[in-house]
Amino acid sequence: MKQRISVRAIIQQDGKTLILRRANGRASILGKYELPGGKIGYGEQPEDALRRYLYDDAKLHIKSAQLYDAVTYIDHDDRDIQYAVVVYTVSLVAEERPIMLSGNYDKYAWHQLSKSHHDDATDLTQLLMGIVAQDVITEDAIRGEQVFDVIKTSDTSITVFSDGGSRGNPGPSAAGFVVVDSSQNVIAEGGQFLGVTTSDHAEYHGVYLGMQKAAEMGYKRINFKIDSMMVVNQMNGRYKIKNRALWPIHQHIRDLMKQFEAVSFSHVGREFNRLADGMVNKTLDQHEAQHDHSHRHR
Repeated sequence: MKQRISVRAIIQQDGKTLILRRANGRASILGKYELPGGKIGYGEQPEDALRRYLYDDAKLHIKSAQLYDAVTYIDHDDRDIQYAVVVYTVSLVAEERPIMLSGNYDKYAWHQLSKSHHDDATDLTQLLMGIVAQDVITEDAIRGEQVFDVIKTSDTSITVFSDGGSRGNPGPSAAGFVVVDSSQNVIAEGGQFLGVTTSDHAEYHGVYLGMQKAAEMGYKRINFKIDSMMVVNQMNGRYKIKNRALWPIHQHIRDLMKQFEAVSFSHVGREFNRLADGMVNKTLDQHEAQHDHSHRHR
């Protein structure tokens, strides 16, 4: 696999981000919007490349550039090429003259991040703008977050242990959860076979199933105990979700959270999450047994 490095600029004004529409290039990007930037030349520093692209393509001068993130991306037109994309937030030198586009672009627009999906954007740009949009979502979530103790005297507070697993990653996967009341009694449990997917997706689905059950039972305050540090940190807004496949299930959980007074997410070691882990393995074992049974009776 070949590896290439590119740079992209996030330039914001009045809560909107600058994107440029391609006037040339391969069919998959022609006529689509993208964040300013491009491939770094041999021996070129990332910030120098960024300054070059912004001036050559839009006659913009950088006042300051701050490293925002770095992500990898597989080119859909050539699966043997992996890009390392260095992303900067950029402030511009204040000038009166308008943006002047080169022959590489025929139009520019200021895109509102709250409308994170942009059908006319390149695949890479949708990925990057989705990551940027998460900052807005998670900052709001953190400001509104309410944390509560595991043990409560109120019968409206519960603890949910959730888990997910994949035999193959990707492979046959399942999610499970166990609901525990304030007296540490198991009051509900469940599991679901998910088909072929990844362990990360299964972990998220365990959270979703547990939250659905809590809502069905009428509880308003939940403390999730999860053995995936990644899921805990992403739900708490400490990590961005760079895998787009996880965005829909993450958003479903965020939407469901609105039904509750308080939801918190904390990490536990796998040895303390055996009940939920047991539901995952039980679900996978049952599916395998049913699969084997159906094959024997064909």
